Amino acid sequence: MSERNKAQVRRVIEEIYNRGHLDVVDEVAASDLVIRIGAEEIRGHNEIKSYVAGLRTGFPDLTLTIEDQIAERDMVVTRWTARGTHAGEFKGIPATGREVRVAGTDIDRIVDGKTVDCWVHMDQLGLMQQLGGAGAAG
Repeated sequence: MSERNKAQVRRVIEEIYNRGHLDVVDEVAASDLVIRIGAEEIRGHNEIKSYVAGLRTGFPDLTLTIEDQIAERDMVVTRWTARGTHAGEFKGIPATGREVRVAGTDIDRIVDGKTVDCWVHMDQLGLMQQLGGAGAAG
């Protein structure tokens, strides 16, 4: 089961985030999936699709690279690095043309072949600093 769950998370990263195939959300996510990113909660298929579409609007060349994966029982931990060019508006920041790199870790819980929970830990402040947003120097 652990290897199957790891493969599912790899599919999510490759097909949904890297390629923008939002229809895959319906196949791999429970209808009540909650993605928690800091204080933000993204709930259900429509919000997830909207979130990913927003990422890909801001960073059309978005690429997540899996650095490590560990799985046990129904949980998968994935350490990743995201890279992209800020070529569109993102969180109210107009395109800067800057290339960004952000490290993060996801913890996914998968039940009956569907992701039911996802906790995302990423350097949001570092991302905003790279874009010249909040807390940026100079």
